[in-house]
Amino acid sequence: MNRPLDADLHAWADGRLDAARAAEIDAWLAGHPEEEARLLDWKRQKELLHAAFDPVLEEPVPARLVDAARRPPRVWRLAAAFGWLAIGVVVGYLLRGVKPGDATAPALARNAAIAHVVYTPEVRHPVEVGADQEAHLVQWLSKRLGTPLKTPHFAAQGFDLVGGRLLPGERGPVAQFMYQDRGGRRLTLYVKTDSDNRDTAFRYAQEGKIGVFYWLDGRLGYALSGEMPRAELLAIAESAYRQLNP
Repeated sequence: MNRPLDADLHAWADGRLDAARAAEIDAWLAGHPEEEARLLDWKRQKELLHAAFDPVLEEPVPARLVDAARRPPRVWRLAAAFGWLAIGVVVGYLLRGVKPGDATAPALARNAAIAHVVYTPEVRHPVEVGADQEAHLVQWLSKRLGTPLKTPHFAAQGFDLVGGRLLPGERGPVAQFMYQDRGGRRLTLYVKTDSDNRDTAFRYAQEGKIGVFYWLDGRLGYALSGEMPRAELLAIAESAYRQLNP
């Protein structure tokens, strides 16, 4: 059997093939263990994303929104107008003094947290290139992102480099470095490039159980993610900053 089309492989990973075609793909994968491992990674990512975000989709519609939808059209239009006006006032107040480039920061933290949730549970394939090939890893990711990268080390904080991988970002490739301590806890450092960045100091975001310290430095945006106390994560983020900006 020739290599199946990518569309068939994606459909297999999503469980959308009929029994006969799925059996054919199973037989082909049995002779191609690397492809099978890659497709199992896809399935695992899908499961993790569902686990992370399905609870949000299943939340009941707030009673105030249900009540608003039942109001007469004219009342609804007036309420909407006042609502947008209130939102404008609040947003204007919250964004006072914020630089234009700062608007990218929350997305940076959120995307880093999602990537952390997707890849840190992996046992067989947590990274694409391991720490034993660190020089090659940094060279490869630097080339793909189009700027020299550095790998900070956190042995003093009890975390060793596991390796890294290349991820798709909103405006191009993104790098992710992963670290692990002796207890199995994992950290990820998410690195993206953006010519519109403005330098910022450390900022903190909480995405579910994942804490993220993020900052912008020239063309690069960094986000350090981990499921740990804020003070501990901050100490590691400060270490990363010192190493990246000696």
